Amino acid sequence: MSVADIACGSAHSAAITASGHVLTWGKGRYGRLGHGDSEDQLRPKLVEALLGYRAIDIACGSGDAQTLCITDDDNVWSWGDGDYGKLGRGGSDGCKLPYKIESLAGLGVVKVECGSQFSVALTKSGAVYTWGKGDFHRLGHGSVDHVRRPKKVAALQGKKIISIATGSLHCVACSDSGEVYTWGDNDEGQLGDGTVTAIQRPRLVAALQGKHIVKVTCGSAHTLALSTSQLSERLRPLPNPPLEYDLVRDLAPEALHARLILLHHFSELVCPCLAMLPISGDLSLGALKDVLVYNIKEAAFRKVIQTTMVRDKQHGPVIELNRIQVKRSRNRCNGLAGIDGMKSVFGQMVQKLPLLTQEALALPHRVWKVKFVGESVDDCGGGYSESIAEMCDELQNGSVPLLINTPNGRGEAGANRDCFLLDPTLSSVLQMNMFRFLGVLMGIAVRTGSPLSINLAEPVWRQLTGEVLRPTDLTEVDRDYVAGLLCIRNMDDDPKLFTALELPFSTSSARGHEVPLSTRYTHISPRNRAEYVRLALGFRLHEFDEQVKAVRDGMSKVIPVPLLSLFSAAELQAMVCGSPDIPLGLLKSVATYKGFDPSSALVTWFWEVMEEFTNQERSLFLRFVWGRTRLPRTIADFRGRDFVLQVLEKNPPDHFLPESYTCFFLLKMPRYSCKAVLLEKLKYAIHFCKSIDTDEYARVAMGEPTEATGSEDNSDLESVASHEG
Repeated sequence: MSVADIACGSAHSAAITASGHVLTWGKGRYGRLGHGDSEDQLRPKLVEALLGYRAIDIACGSGDAQTLCITDDDNVWSWGDGDYGKLGRGGSDGCKLPYKIESLAGLGVVKVECGSQFSVALTKSGAVYTWGKGDFHRLGHGSVDHVRRPKKVAALQGKKIISIATGSLHCVACSDSGEVYTWGDNDEGQLGDGTVTAIQRPRLVAALQGKHIVKVTCGSAHTLALSTSQLSERLRPLPNPPLEYDLVRDLAPEALHARLILLHHFSELVCPCLAMLPISGDLSLGALKDVLVYNIKEAAFRKVIQTTMVRDKQHGPVIELNRIQVKRSRNRCNGLAGIDGMKSVFGQMVQKLPLLTQEALALPHRVWKVKFVGESVDDCGGGYSESIAEMCDELQNGSVPLLINTPNGRGEAGANRDCFLLDPTLSSVLQMNMFRFLGVLMGIAVRTGSPLSINLAEPVWRQLTGEVLRPTDLTEVDRDYVAGLLCIRNMDDDPKLFTALELPFSTSSARGHEVPLSTRYTHISPRNRAEYVRLALGFRLHEFDEQVKAVRDGMSKVIPVPLLSLFSAAELQAMVCGSPDIPLGLLKSVATYKGFDPSSALVTWFWEVMEEFTNQERSLFLRFVWGRTRLPRTIADFRGRDFVLQVLEKNPPDHFLPESYTCFFLLKMPRYSCKAVLLEKLKYAIHFCKSIDTDEYARVAMGEPTEATGSEDNSDLESVASHEG
């Protein structure tokens, strides 16, 4: 007997002979062998129900398994367990004999695959159909709903797929142009995007672009791709380091390449063992963070988060928020939205914090659902995003008292002038709870991949990773402070000079208040100035400790805070806030078009206008179309949500503004006559239509003016700081 093809499931196997007959063997439960019973078979046995047909492909599932088979009369057959509709005939009934999947008849199916509780089919025209269990986004339809009949994967429309494969909970597809798309579960990084976050719809694997992939295959939780690229292409001379990497420019590219490989191998060995490493000491997480490759340590961190993810709920508790009262209360309280800002959206959420159970905080998306009092917003995601954007605004516009401008910002000099610090003077029980809720928001941002638009100074992020501040950190936010201490330290030992200056034995806080440092001294003298420098430096380095501790306590309710010591301040900021810029390339990569040709003049004008926008205008645009002010860091963090640009049929088009629907990341745009008109209308919309109400911003003609809805030597101070810590 000559065998032409074989397939293996977790507990049964199948073969196709050269004459097109099907044989199966292994575990027979649920009728997966197709012999009309549930008996196990220790040897290959002919599937008699398919006699008279010539089989050309076969696939076996895992777990409570199914079997699929294609015959040369353009039919697909299925049998075995039917849970979740994975047999493709509209119900959940199983069967012990092969039956046709009528909806696939005549479609030219050339390949079938079976995953865990789901099935996939590929047609000769390059279309992909999936059906069965929908959780972990294994079907690629953008939801976790079960599908009981074959359904075309819309995200692959327009692409001719030539190879498909399934793991237990993920899929991979390869197009005729050599591009690879993956979707589904990603706990082990099997989707190839550098993260461990599930992907709802097929996404291009950027790392394989240009590799000329011709075939893909999967294990249970890993993926392989076959490339036709010649090895010689990989042996081209390595480029010299860019100019900005001056510390390594004298090293040979081959040496740098070898070092990079070593760091990757070291990271891959260490990161799976993070739980075994101490939090402090020479071999602690913090001590190793600078030699661990970011993508690898972030993937390990995400994997820990994934193990606690709650996936069977669409959203957390419904929370009522009153935005109407905020402006009125700000007018009454000198800018604060009520006493301690408790009338603000942020303050209202602090009061509702007990409603956010541990289960809600472990959700991968909407941790709460919003009902805005007196507004007609139906929260399908846009209201939730808007509530977070609103709270970020309140934290930075004075409605809530938690943040203060840096001293450099108040003095309009030095770095971090546009950044904020935690207010170290706030210490009441209520205020500490507010800091904890700020930490909860940060943890949610990390867990869900939905960034916060909050501009904290780098030293704050450094403390949130678990590091202690250094004198250089103080200079980042208060450029004159360390210089002033150095001046006092280095003054001549002339008592008359100190007497004449009458320097008080106190220091200014980050808020600008004078704080006495001792009850023994009232003024600085040559004898006590060393003690003054030590006390002043210690005060400022530990000024924020209690507030930072409260924020970290809040973060610990959502993410594993001890593991934050793996990351630098900049890396943690990126995890919480996303990219500080609005990278248009990332936005373009998730853009889809309805009613427009992607190469049309209107689409070209739109992207040219976006290129010309300032970063602030791009942030306003994102808020207009998505209720957010920053993009997620990676394609994976979009969680399958595409930016949709759709035609808006209005006549005459130049008299109308664009419309946005934040719940769906959707912008509807009239067919404007030229780029200048598009620029005018879009700028008007983003600047004057910032808040959502029923997710419809801009439905007015332009004729109606109504709004649509340091170099100093401070090594001694570093030493003082280390002793103080």
